Amino acid sequence: MKFDRILSVPGAYNIRDLGGYPGTQGSTRWRSILRADSLHRLDGPAMDQLHAMGLTTVIDLRHAAEHARFPNPFADHPAVIYLQIPLFESLRIPHDIPEDQVLRTLYTQALDKRHDAIARTLTAIAEAPDGAVMFHCTAGKDRTGLIAALLLALGGVDAETIATDYAMTRELLEPIIDGLQAHVLEQGTDPAIAAAVLGSDPQSMLHLLAHLDATYGGIHPYLDRIGLTPATVDALCARIIDMEATA
Repeated sequence: MKFDRILSVPGAYNIRDLGGYPGTQGSTRWRSILRADSLHRLDGPAMDQLHAMGLTTVIDLRHAAEHARFPNPFADHPAVIYLQIPLFESLRIPHDIPEDQVLRTLYTQALDKRHDAIARTLTAIAEAPDGAVMFHCTAGKDRTGLIAALLLALGGVDAETIATDYAMTRELLEPIIDGLQAHVLEQGTDPAIAAAVLGSDPQSMLHLLAHLDATYGGIHPYLDRIGLTPATVDALCARIIDMEATA
């Protein structure tokens, strides 16, 4: 069965299904793993809509200040497990970096320096109960994009497809891009850097995937490096890969 990739949920702009992509062992599984932007705008009916779609687990990748300013409505949901795992905590981008290197540097830093947070996130996805797991950050692009890329790579999806999935964010966030930019500028970010941070050039993701291959030898050695057990990797594969489906 094929589903819509982009989920229309009032109050969110970038909820997408990672299912239906062709991989080396079969298509990625529909309604198993969802990626999203911030959920703080969701009301009760929107949350009920997601729960009715099978949502059982929400993983919030934002840092503490973001939680405090924009609380997650699923934090106290009686039927959905909610976890907070700040993915990019303590990462810093050098002030003198060229604009076109901002996201590339951020992503490779995260891949290299945030092993524990990445491992915790992937383990939580692997161990989640049956149903759909959703992970999200603020825009649903950087922290969310990194985790989505690792999952799709594990599913055997090629780099170009992963980069195309990543790049979809820019168009979907168009209705709220001005507000996101204002938020970044409030933090004292240079306007040129702010524009770069809000971009989703597929080359940024292709650079990350090339770094994954060149530095670690690919997704499986990376997962071993950050401490995932073979059983956890197998559980992740079972969640992301639908071996009986064709794309």
